[in-house]
Amino acid sequence: MPDPETVVRSFFAAWPRRNMEEVLGYFTDDALYHNMPLEPVTGKDGIREILNMFLYSDQLEAELLHVATLGNVVFTERVDRMTLAGKRVVLPCAGVMEIRNDKIAAWRDYFDLATWQRQTGQG
Repeated sequence: MPDPETVVRSFFAAWPRRNMEEVLGYFTDDALYHNMPLEPVTGKDGIREILNMFLYSDQLEAELLHVATLGNVVFTERVDRMTLAGKRVVLPCAGVMEIRNDKIAAWRDYFDLATWQRQTGQG
C-alpha cells in the first residue's frame, strides 16, 4: 500500500509515457479535478476531457520542485513542460491532491491562465 506522496510522484512520473488509461488509473471513479480557473469536472470521463488538452503533447513532463504531505493530502509545486502544436510551454503550477485508497480522489491545480494563453496562443 503506497503512501500518498508515492502515489502522487508516480502519477506525475507517468505523464511522459502519455498513456491516458495509465494516467486515469490513478484516479478514483468519482474523482474531482479542478484545473483553476476552468470549471471543475467529476469522474474519469470529465478528467479525460481536460487531460486531452495536454497529455498527448510532445516532450511532456512535470518537474516537482517541492512536495509536502499532511495525512492523505499532498501539496506540489512544480513546473509543467510540454510542446503543443510546435509551441513550447513552461507553466509553473501548484497542486493539491487528496488520496483515498491509493488513488487520487481530488486534484486542485493552480496556474496563471495568462501565462498559458501567452505561450499557447490561446485566448
